[in-house]
Amino acid sequence: MGATIFIDGEAGTTGLQIKSRLIGRTDLDFIRLDDARRKDPAARREALNDADLVILCLPDDAAKEAVSLIDNGTTRVIDASSAHRTADGWVYGFPEYESDSRNAVASGRLVSNPGCYAITSVAILHPLIAAGVLPSDWPVTINAVSGYSGGGKQLIAAFEDQGSEAYTDESFRVYGLGLSHKHVPEIQKWGGLTHRPLFVPSVGRFAQGMLVQVPLQLWALPGKPSVAQVHKVLSDHYAGQRYVRVCELKDSLAAAKIDPEELNGTNELRLHVFANEAEGQAVVVGQLDNLGKGASGQAVQNLNIMLGLPEDEGLDRPAHIE
Repeated sequence: MGATIFIDGEAGTTGLQIKSRLIGRTDLDFIRLDDARRKDPAARREALNDADLVILCLPDDAAKEAVSLIDNGTTRVIDASSAHRTADGWVYGFPEYESDSRNAVASGRLVSNPGCYAITSVAILHPLIAAGVLPSDWPVTINAVSGYSGGGKQLIAAFEDQGSEAYTDESFRVYGLGLSHKHVPEIQKWGGLTHRPLFVPSVGRFAQGMLVQVPLQLWALPGKPSVAQVHKVLSDHYAGQRYVRVCELKDSLAAAKIDPEELNGTNELRLHVFANEAEGQAVVVGQLDNLGKGASGQAVQNLNIMLGLPEDEGLDRPAHIE
């Protein structure tokens, strides 16, 4: 008998993808509630306390409530919401963040699954700041585009269901123009920034996939780092990591385009350094599936680590929105 898993919020986009990645596994047992019992507070409390490990795929307030319903000291939690990503007492579930992060996830009882925009931004910023290439007080700008699945069922319906009141035929939209996106505190804390980054997200007319761009005016940075230095810092930091890969500099410099959908169905985060060396300009771009390494894939990776199972179990087959 394997560890007992309860996915609270399994009917949502992230929950469905996690289920897709866990289907057929014989090393896990599952607690499942039917539609009626999912709305029964007593049934939810029982499931939350009976499970060895709970994955929360809920809005922030509901995730906090779910944690409050766990009244034992043994049930372990992976929270896929943004409710606990900067909270004390929670492990940040990015195993590749630092050399000891995988051990922290393995031993943690409360693990917060990173956000899609945030894990990519942090993956770029943290090594550069830790190495002193980018000052922690630098005025960082981040531009990003996501597939519409990142907005959950309502946004999926707006782009796919012509019968929906919110249906749109637009091909692209910039949003978060109040500059207060919920991932910003997470990026600031785990990226190592003194000040809030200027983060501008957007959504395109494609279901899954994501690009996150951090432009760097190398000529303005202290020490005027070269493109090769930026690339080396990132490459050294993620050397040997299976699910975070820094592309060869020559390949990135020769590329004419980059596809946000290229890594869909995978748990990979791929980093590229594009540059105009003569002008002292570079942009580091993170490429991933927003529902993979940006959500469900990362949750399954954390689950495997926490349970002492092979880290890649269930992560090398495509996952799909149901």
